Amino acid sequence: MALPQAKIDATDARLAGLDLPTAGWSADIRADALTRVRAMGLPGRRDEYWKYTNPETLINADAPNAAVFDAQESPMFDGVDRIKIVFVDGVFDAQRSDDLSGENLSIERLADVADLDLHWAKDAYGVLEAKGQDPVQRPLATLNTAFANDGLLIHVTGQVDKPVNLIYEHKDASSDAMLHHVVKLDAGASLTLLENGPAAARFNKVLEAFVAPNATFNHIRTQGRDHERRAVTHIFAEIGAESVFKTFTLTANGVLTRNECIVWLQGDEGVAHIAGACVGDGDFHHDDTVFVTHDAVNCESRQVFKKVLRNGATGVFQGKILVKPDAQKTDGYQISQSLLLDDDSQFLAKPELEIYADDVACSHGSTSGAIDEEALYYLRSRGVPVGEATDLLTLAFLGEAVDEIEDRDLADMVVERLQGWLIRHRR
Repeated sequence: MALPQAKIDATDARLAGLDLPTAGWSADIRADALTRVRAMGLPGRRDEYWKYTNPETLINADAPNAAVFDAQESPMFDGVDRIKIVFVDGVFDAQRSDDLSGENLSIERLADVADLDLHWAKDAYGVLEAKGQDPVQRPLATLNTAFANDGLLIHVTGQVDKPVNLIYEHKDASSDAMLHHVVKLDAGASLTLLENGPAAARFNKVLEAFVAPNATFNHIRTQGRDHERRAVTHIFAEIGAESVFKTFTLTANGVLTRNECIVWLQGDEGVAHIAGACVGDGDFHHDDTVFVTHDAVNCESRQVFKKVLRNGATGVFQGKILVKPDAQKTDGYQISQSLLLDDDSQFLAKPELEIYADDVACSHGSTSGAIDEEALYYLRSRGVPVGEATDLLTLAFLGEAVDEIEDRDLADMVVERLQGWLIRHRR
């Protein structure tokens, strides 16, 4: 089917300002991605999975400016013993980053190795992104595969004791950044990956994760601080037999954020948990779009998303569980809920189940509501001020999502950051 002329024009305008890397092992992969971008076109509001979110500022040739705000608090994960890797407006900062090596761990920059003739990433870079285009097209991820000049290629061969922390700083009000990371965990390996920071005025990021049998990959990220920023992120994860993949995202602030997560459970008894908590005030649009495919026996997936919205903020959740015919004994759970703190905010949800196996336990639910007036009255009757009482009930509402973080110390840091945001935004 021919693309509408408006979509062709928008795609050409965006591509005109980008340079395609043409050397090394990634050249053919990037050329193929560029061909796919042109064939599908960049997203528009008429696309089924973009009808709740306007992608215009994500696809324009020029990124809208985003002011850099004073953080007023220490960076996330500062108290954690970790391997720090810093990007400033999408540019690697070698002086402020730790040594890119460790026991059972190899970390290389895409920019350093992309011009080589051979590299292990040749069989990984862009593979899951391309796979993730069916049945739903994700052209901004394909754009990233074609044009991202930097990112990290992480190979984990065993247990890594220290988390790897990717720190994204934003200093240029007009920055437009793309990063593409590939994480490959060998059989039995384990890694915790932390991400935090506003990143850029406009940020497009792809993370491809290959989790081999009996491996464990924990991923925790926070997106916040600079309110005028815009971001679209994609996680593609392939889960092997008896392996565990868990990802949690906290989002506070940001005029537009779209987080996509596409997961395939490929090996028997695999586990995939995708969770998120967001708090938004005013000109705030937050979109979680998730697609989990069960393609093996006795696998477990959980999607747990909670959003707190007020002063006209908008939350979106689009989540799907696809159970293929041979994926018997699937356990799939999906919940998306919003707490609307006024009458001006809205939550738009599209939960989906598509099941072709007959021995499964799958459920989904989606609700919106206000603060429980009885619970609020109970707290106030015992001397708790209304602002503090509202914050306590809000934190309790977000608790199910935060509980998906396995490391309790990291979970406590997330709760502390949520508490700080709620205090600053009390009315």
